[in-house]
Amino acid sequence: MEKDFKNILAINFGGIGDEIFFLPSLISLKKEFPNSKITLALEPRSKSVKDLTNIIDDLILIDVKGKNKYFELLKLVRKARAGNFDIVISSGGNKLISVLLYMTKIKERYGYDTGDLSRKLLTKAVPLNKNQYACKMYHDLVSAITDCKTELPAINVPPQEKIPNSILIHPGVSRLSVQKGMIKTITPEIWAETINILLSRGKKVILAGGPDDSECIKIILEKVQNNELFENYYGKTKSLKDLAILIGKAEKFICSDSAPLHVAVAMRTKTYAIFGPTDDKKLIPQSNLVTAIKANDTCPLKPCLWERRQTTCKSLDCLKISSETIANAVLL
Repeated sequence: MEKDFKNILAINFGGIGDEIFFLPSLISLKKEFPNSKITLALEPRSKSVKDLTNIIDDLILIDVKGKNKYFELLKLVRKARAGNFDIVISSGGNKLISVLLYMTKIKERYGYDTGDLSRKLLTKAVPLNKNQYACKMYHDLVSAITDCKTELPAINVPPQEKIPNSILIHPGVSRLSVQKGMIKTITPEIWAETINILLSRGKKVILAGGPDDSECIKIILEKVQNNELFENYYGKTKSLKDLAILIGKAEKFICSDSAPLHVAVAMRTKTYAIFGPTDDKKLIPQSNLVTAIKANDTCPLKPCLWERRQTTCKSLDCLKISSETIANAVLL
């Protein structure tokens, strides 16, 4: 067995965007321990992240959002004990995370500092700094293990040949966020108006979307003018990797605050993201790679989603962004 071999269990519950944010941490661990095996415990809805990377060797699917949450967590403990892991790393600010890691009986345990209990039960209780780009927040977890620094997510999709003069648009957000009352993007009508403006300026516009976006896409298609420069690519990307390839081919990309945004960061495509109630400083890197497009509103609570409330307000002044504002930002 190689001296640098480590059998590593990483735990990160959340959506696909959260898993992409977590990739730099895993990449740094792989740099430190090139012969390691990395197993990621995550929610079933986010398992497609494995299609984007060769860093993850195995998955443990834990449905913490389902009816049998505690049974699922006990299943995780059993699998962790049976897995002969050397190290476990877990995100999450819940005070019981440290108890969960202690129950795994894994020798080295790393998580966020949530109080005295976490300091007693963890090998290292890492200060939780939410006021930074999420990739950096997660990466703090491995700072006690490695000096390697990975700033941005990287995925196993090679650079693509660009489609000249192209702008890809992905308007959707997850159905789960909509069901929970988390409105994070502009209306389909504004998306359609934006497309029409870009087409009138001679841009080739490609429209994409996932299964959750069918209603939004239908409205957009009803309002987009007939134009040979427009291509409807909805339904043609059959996987997250297919979408990553398409994003890589676009010269520019416009999207909502959703998983495709983080795929675009990994593909290094110039991206313009609509932001309303969420905090762009925590969700995009500080670089010219991504531009946040925001309303010029005076809401004193903005950004409020997660910081001050779990659902968005009724007025949504923070999402009253005109199609001209969006098009002008992209065409600069």
